[in-house]
Amino acid sequence: MLSLIQRVTQASVSVDERCIGRIGPGLLALVAVEPGDDEARVRRMAQRLLGYRVFADAGGRMNRSLADSGGGLLLVSQFTLAADTASGMRPSFTSAAAPEEAERLFNRLVELCRQQHRPGVETGRFGAHMVVSLVNDGPVTFILRA
Repeated sequence: MLSLIQRVTQASVSVDERCIGRIGPGLLALVAVEPGDDEARVRRMAQRLLGYRVFADAGGRMNRSLADSGGGLLLVSQFTLAADTASGMRPSFTSAAAPEEAERLFNRLVELCRQQHRPGVETGRFGAHMVVSLVNDGPVTFILRA
């Protein structure tokens, strides 16, 4: 499982021109499920998303996590993040989990994050064509693996 996280001042996701998820300051996480991912990896990713220190402390250093900052979390499924781009001019998606398994594990990640992060967790819609808007703060962007 991997996530591309971006520290944002705001982010939203829309489907069919209707906003279905929106946060203020916090993290936008584009999440890909890979073959072999399991409950342990989902739990580890939830832990990393909520605990990864990307927010500034009083001294301006990245020492605070999403849990510390109380910011929002916007989770968006993104199977293209798992693409194999090593050769050729077209991505291969054999390195992404099958849609049914990916949806199950993505939904489990959402569930765990909602249980552990009371300030709020928003999502996109699995399998839908989504339009994601964000204002990256920093810019601060990392790829997390679980």
